Amino acid sequence: MPSSVSSPEADAAQPGGRVVVTGGSGFVGRAVVRAFVERGTPVTVIDQQPLPEDLRGDLVTHVAGDLGDPAAREAAVTEGAAGIVHLAAITSVLRSVDRPAETYAANVAVTQELLELARLRGLGQFVLASTNAVVGDIGRGTISESLPLRPLTPYGATKAACEMLLSGYAGAYGLATCALRFTNIYGPGMGHKDSFIPRLMRAALAGAGVEVYGDGSQSRDFVHVDDVVRGVLAAWDKQYSGTAIIGAGRSISVTELIEAVRTATGRPLPVTHVPAKNGEMPAVIVDVAKAGRELGYTPSVELTDGLRTVWEDFQAAAGASGTA
Repeated sequence: MPSSVSSPEADAAQPGGRVVVTGGSGFVGRAVVRAFVERGTPVTVIDQQPLPEDLRGDLVTHVAGDLGDPAAREAAVTEGAAGIVHLAAITSVLRSVDRPAETYAANVAVTQELLELARLRGLGQFVLASTNAVVGDIGRGTISESLPLRPLTPYGATKAACEMLLSGYAGAYGLATCALRFTNIYGPGMGHKDSFIPRLMRAALAGAGVEVYGDGSQSRDFVHVDDVVRGVLAAWDKQYSGTAIIGAGRSISVTELIEAVRTATGRPLPVTHVPAKNGEMPAVIVDVAKAGRELGYTPSVELTDGLRTVWEDFQAAAGASGTA
């Protein structure tokens, strides 16, 4: 059963109304919750994971539970709340391929239930963490919001389905629904992840090298978590309905990323090239102009500076564990 670990102040006394953040104990969720709290906005976090110590306080209520549990959802989404920022999901492409039904249940069915609770309880807005994987592989072309939805994996398909649900609820019920398509997010707090930047940081700490698929020319857009938070807050403040890409707006190759990590860490990071994986996208290049026009979003964290924040976080964690 869900449980509350703190007693929030009365919502009416706080600016902006209560925000429900799913996955609020996670990497991006912690940063989003912290930003709302810093503005004096009360937040309900629903997450199976414990609430991080730095988020505990009068403005934050924690509902410990699985979003697949109706009792947990109903405890979190209460009448009088302003809306939902839905960050929780199965995000692993490989897991989605291995377990498509589980991915559908966690991503699509849960989103539908949350939208319905928002409708029934009179919430005004719903912000979804989506992905550019909804448009599939367009080679080295530029991804924009105008491209048709053509996902190539169960993960991408579930997010495309969620975007359609948001559109339907906006059209039928007037709910302000926003799908923010994030690129590759990095920043402090991602030490538990197994994506490429954390692997580079762990190799730098250990004085080890890294494996690179193919020649390292494949490119990606890396956006700092601080910029992602700016995008979420901008969509929230404008009660924006629609779709917007939130990224750095600049793609770099794997080789360039490794060089930037070398600069940020001061470590050599030797590279071993291994055969490329079948089906790997050659590039993810995004256009963030719509987010700029309609949300006032401008990415502001330069890559090397952002990587330094990750490096400092990894060093601090290693020092605390005695492995530095």
